[in-house]
Amino acid sequence: MTTPIMGSIHSTESFGTVDGPGVRFIVFTQGCRMRCQFCHNPDTWKINDPKASVRSADDVLEEALKYRPYWGKNGGITVSGGEPLLQMDFLIDLFKKAKALGIHTTIDTCGKPFTREEPFFSKFAELMSYTDLFLFDIKHIDNEGHKELTTQTNENILEMAQYLSEIKQPVWIRHVLVPTKTDYDEFLIRLDSFIKTLDNVDKVEVLPYHTMGRYKWAELGLKYPLEGIEPPTNPRVENAKKLLHVEDYQGYLTR
Repeated sequence: MTTPIMGSIHSTESFGTVDGPGVRFIVFTQGCRMRCQFCHNPDTWKINDPKASVRSADDVLEEALKYRPYWGKNGGITVSGGEPLLQMDFLIDLFKKAKALGIHTTIDTCGKPFTREEPFFSKFAELMSYTDLFLFDIKHIDNEGHKELTTQTNENILEMAQYLSEIKQPVWIRHVLVPTKTDYDEFLIRLDSFIKTLDNVDKVEVLPYHTMGRYKWAELGLKYPLEGIEPPTNPRVENAKKLLHVEDYQGYLTR
């Protein structure tokens, strides 16, 4: 008897409407090495957290299928986090089984685990054959700014974006607009220039920074690093959308 591949799961959401096309069943994996200052789920950071649920792909899929009647033509399963790419074996198992049932699959990732080294790269290539869409969060286009904002550099993240373009893997680019951090025209113009080099972008989303997750930092005994920084104003959000040419992208396309 084959031992099932297990995943460390923080939680699930039955009716997600902002994590890919249509209505989605969202799986939040546990564990992330980024420490984004604006993170609204710091409780998903700890790897091998004993509070997380250890679940098989079959178990997660069985739960998801209960809600399939509500997905409509465009819905499906999105795996978010935490950082899903830290659990490649589980992702491959889940998405392979989901695709066998004709389910649309999406990964929401910051891309930090990406490497062309083995065994990751071969597993990533296999995962691509079962993945319909990436929600790709580019936290900061500037390497030093990215390191300040997340504690991690962005070279391999941008490399992953370029690789996904090479293989024509559909992506939605997401960018959190944070006053005093990412909300500068210089950075937005640079990000726009980078996105224009990619050949697989179906949508660009500007996500205004918010403080709704600040209470979780307090519950975890963590100092909130953006204390006193308010969400961006509507004019700044519209400015970011203009500089990133959001209207030039028409949403998820079937390739």
